[in-house]
Amino acid sequence: MISNQGLEDDMDKLPIVDLHDAAEDVGNLLSAVYDGPTFGNNNQEDFLVVSGVLRLSTKYLIDSLRTKALAHLSKAWPTSLKEWDAREDLARTHETDLTNASHLYPHPIAVINLAREVDAPSLLPAAFYDLSRYSFSHIFEPTEEDQTYRPLPPAPSTLSNADLERLCLGKEASQHAITSLITAMGSSQNVRSTQLTASHSRRVSHTAVCVSAAACRKDFSELVALATQHYLFDRERGCYDPLYVAEELGQLKSAEFSECKACARGWDALKNDANPRSSIIKQRQD
Repeated sequence: MISNQGLEDDMDKLPIVDLHDAAEDVGNLLSAVYDGPTFGNNNQEDFLVVSGVLRLSTKYLIDSLRTKALAHLSKAWPTSLKEWDAREDLARTHETDLTNASHLYPHPIAVINLAREVDAPSLLPAAFYDLSRYSFSHIFEPTEEDQTYRPLPPAPSTLSNADLERLCLGKEASQHAITSLITAMGSSQNVRSTQLTASHSRRVSHTAVCVSAAACRKDFSELVALATQHYLFDRERGCYDPLYVAEELGQLKSAEFSECKACARGWDALKNDANPRSSIIKQRQD
């Protein structure tokens, strides 16, 4: 709105445009318009700048800036598994640096609320997934004593009722994905041993044939018991993160570390057929 009702609304006899936006957001938008956007590494400080630019470029229909801001945020909140893995690698590197006292990325609640505000649904799957990796007590009643502690974001620091429902359903689906993966791991050796019964009698030492059925069944059983105890009972790291569980279990029984290459490859084939990690991302997109 342009005001011209008196000297108090003028500066050097020029009309003043009264903007009902945060001064910091306006400053970041003008800097991006006149100097070009200079975004950072998608950390929490960078998010404050980019979110302001995205918010106002959407409001004032500056499509080029909106596109650039969304593309930048999508690096931290992607829709593909490959990009998610790259994002997680950066987060782990950040967290292992003892000089960093906070999380690399902003609170996912802030990202979800921003995505709703500016109609950017592509940011939602990763943000919801990230949030689903926290327990409800860590999300709604965080305490500094918790190992995964992070304070709630600035207002609005809560989700809408509809998004709370999505979060609850997503966390339930994540838990089901973890139990299904562990169950599949336990049954994969039974499937292979049934398929290769005739081959065992020949005891052929070849990468396509399991030559140690009893030992492999024992290994898989022990791994299933360990995974069940670690993720389902003790609720250790990754217990809410099926992508992390799928990756870790896949490495433990991969061809690189397993003595039985045949069963390791059979497990890899089972994972690829079920494609649990990709299906998890797809569920969040749906």
